[in-house]
Amino acid sequence: MNKFVRITGSIVVLIVLILSVGVGAARFNDGPVGILAGGPFSSGELYSGAEPDWKFVREMSTVEFQLLEPARSRTTWIIEHEGKIYIPSGYMTTTWGKIWKQWPIEAEKDDRAILRVNGKLYQRKLVRIQEGPMLKPILARLGYKYMGTQVEDVAEVPLEPVTSGYLWLFELAPR
Repeated sequence: MNKFVRITGSIVVLIVLILSVGVGAARFNDGPVGILAGGPFSSGELYSGAEPDWKFVREMSTVEFQLLEPARSRTTWIIEHEGKIYIPSGYMTTTWGKIWKQWPIEAEKDDRAILRVNGKLYQRKLVRIQEGPMLKPILARLGYKYMGTQVEDVAEVPLEPVTSGYLWLFELAPR
């Protein structure tokens, strides 16, 4: 039994060590590595033209964005509505979310961000949306795009995920 406990303990320590090295190494990468936060962007062309027509992101499942402080990048969902773009962050009231989702809290402290789409870098600021007439249509689009939920009447879309704090929603506004 003692030998079994030592071997099991050694395996657990080895797994934790490998995961820690992987997470640490990702911080030096040019952008996120899958769902792991990555380092700051070191590639991409800075976009400097007029405000883009963001409809092209409707077909994209995920995009990459980076906070400037702390300088880390991640992969996220994106929603376009009426020419503006938004990113959600769910699980904010769960234990898992409180451990895993630090970027929304960091974004409220320093709203500067860079969005990387198709090799182009867009300087943005993250503005948290908690109310307003655009909230229900954005939530409807989020539900349709990522969960296949189609609503007949946007007025029926529940605001509870946002009002409860479970879902944080940010507009990626021009800087």
